[in-house]
Amino acid sequence: MRKINLFLVSVIALLLMSCVNLPKEYASYDDYPVYEGNDLEVVYSPLHTKFRLWSPAAKEAKLNLYHEGLGGEPFDVVKLKYDIDGTWVATVDGDLKGKFYTFQIFQQDRWWDETPGIWAKAVGVNGNRGAIIDMSETNPSGWEDVKRPAMKNFTDAVLYELHVRDFSTSEQSGMQYKGKFLAFTEMGTVNAEGKKTGVEHLKELGITHVQLLPIYDYASVDETKLDENQYNWGYDPKNYNVPEGAYSTDPYNPTARIIELKKAIQSLKNNGIRVIMDVVYNHTFWGVQSHLNLTAPGYFYRFKEDGSWSNASGCGNETASERAMVRKYIIESCKYWVNEYKVDGFRFDLMGIHDIETLNLLRAELDKIDPSITIHGEGWTAEWDFPLPFEKRAIKQHAKQLNNIAVFSDDIRDGIRGTWDNNKVPGFMAGVHGYEESIKFGVVGATQHNQLNYDSVKYAKAPYANHPTQVINYVSCHDDLCLHDKIIYSAPEGASDKEKHRFNKLAQTIVFTAQGVPFMYAGEELKRDKQRVHNTYQSPDSINQIDWTFKTTNYDIFEYYRNLISLRKQHPAFRMPTQEMVQKHLRFINVKEPALVAYTIDDYANGDSWRRILVIYNGNRYAINMAIPVENWVVVANGEEINLNGIFKHNKQEITVPASSALIMYAD
Repeated sequence: MRKINLFLVSVIALLLMSCVNLPKEYASYDDYPVYEGNDLEVVYSPLHTKFRLWSPAAKEAKLNLYHEGLGGEPFDVVKLKYDIDGTWVATVDGDLKGKFYTFQIFQQDRWWDETPGIWAKAVGVNGNRGAIIDMSETNPSGWEDVKRPAMKNFTDAVLYELHVRDFSTSEQSGMQYKGKFLAFTEMGTVNAEGKKTGVEHLKELGITHVQLLPIYDYASVDETKLDENQYNWGYDPKNYNVPEGAYSTDPYNPTARIIELKKAIQSLKNNGIRVIMDVVYNHTFWGVQSHLNLTAPGYFYRFKEDGSWSNASGCGNETASERAMVRKYIIESCKYWVNEYKVDGFRFDLMGIHDIETLNLLRAELDKIDPSITIHGEGWTAEWDFPLPFEKRAIKQHAKQLNNIAVFSDDIRDGIRGTWDNNKVPGFMAGVHGYEESIKFGVVGATQHNQLNYDSVKYAKAPYANHPTQVINYVSCHDDLCLHDKIIYSAPEGASDKEKHRFNKLAQTIVFTAQGVPFMYAGEELKRDKQRVHNTYQSPDSINQIDWTFKTTNYDIFEYYRNLISLRKQHPAFRMPTQEMVQKHLRFINVKEPALVAYTIDDYANGDSWRRILVIYNGNRYAINMAIPVENWVVVANGEEINLNGIFKHNKQEITVPASSALIMYAD
């Protein structure tokens, strides 16, 4: 009888144990469970706060609660209970608003360092502890009424890449909140000579989108020492779902950075400007000590066969977007920025590190919210030898497999200015021969066109875009030399300042009249310089800031850029959204001279008011007489100025194209 009772007790115990969730062993990362819920990692209410950490391979997990975001000991340590799908949970009663937390896991026979987790939406100073806040209290007045400025096609956009600190730090900016999100809320600012600065300047210029360099919480700036004027671009992610504290007026207050970024976005949108966020999901600042790794060691990263960290980013590690929970994280993070901060698009750093499927799934999810939310990125990697199979990489060559996702065209960039890796090598804009097909490739938006010799294009030997909406045309960005510095370095010996001025105007005229999406680096419209520093990622403000006195000294450049943007915005022939439309309306003129490209856009293309448009780019440092179709032409751009009312009329068979200039004319 006793044996029977013991047997029954054992059976009952086994049955009870089978009903309890226990951590499991996994043969590989592919076996890790996916948690489908939307309550990772903190759900706050005044009655209680629920915590849920995803860490499938952990043997134990605990929650540390703090009164402050920095320093001190935890006032409570709560053991987390294993639940479902690799998650650990706890509910803490009472109102925890204003408190801070960290998670810790026990794995591989040790307790790992504390982390706020990877889903933290608010943090303390320097982002080492998560903050418990009520997100509904972070919306500025009128936030519910903030709408996306209208946009029909991506080719209608004019992208303007800008660093938060560069925008306002200069003493000549006229802005009070120097280097802060709130600088974007200041209206009516001017430089010493009364020229508009800040958001008023952006409106005057006519751009449609501000693309902000990283605004998430990054690691390289110590938020406790902001008086030291530290500078970094921010490509060193720490907390992906929290704004950077250095751009707030109080990094110790977890809600300040959130409210102030929302106010900045609100101001830009209320002034007709969309906001694109530069995202760096491809790597983290730290590897072993990153919040990703402290949450689920090893899972979020790729490793080589010998066990070493793969490094396609060139920064010591790379993330594994093809893994289920990494994919979920990237998609949910982007959706969070759209829904909570009303961001209008994403620029993916080193997009080629990510897999095609993840980006297409992200595109599908964003389409459910608003199809006009944009995605574009760098279709390359820092290193080519890494574990993700080549055919799965979201690189430029695979752009046709990416759904409504655009890639940067280094083809037109280096065709115009010369190679990126040698400062002294010039391109088409300075009269170098051999770049003609690269320029034409850019003109048709990297699509198929029967008049191109693709074998002669500088990089791509075949069209990689399905439509012009999939290509970003540019001549400079935050990376490498800015346009003015590249011109100074690479200009032919003996080139005068006036010639260099023309190189600048010609370069951007090609970008803004090419099919595709034009992109410019902030301050180029003022002929900014960065003192010829090639990589200014941590250079001081004296090098990186926009010097607003340049709007006075280089006002003719500003006027040219402003009118160039106006030309594009008023004439949809330069914004054709499909390959078929480009093939139908755009024809190149056969020319014998090198460093000369000419084409017409015919038949009221894309609903344009102009029946026929003729565009000629002369990269040569001498004028050229060129045969053109006979029409009653009205010249609107002559290399020195742009006037949509017309500069002069021309109805002869030949025209003189000035040196290093672009001619644009139309016929009704």
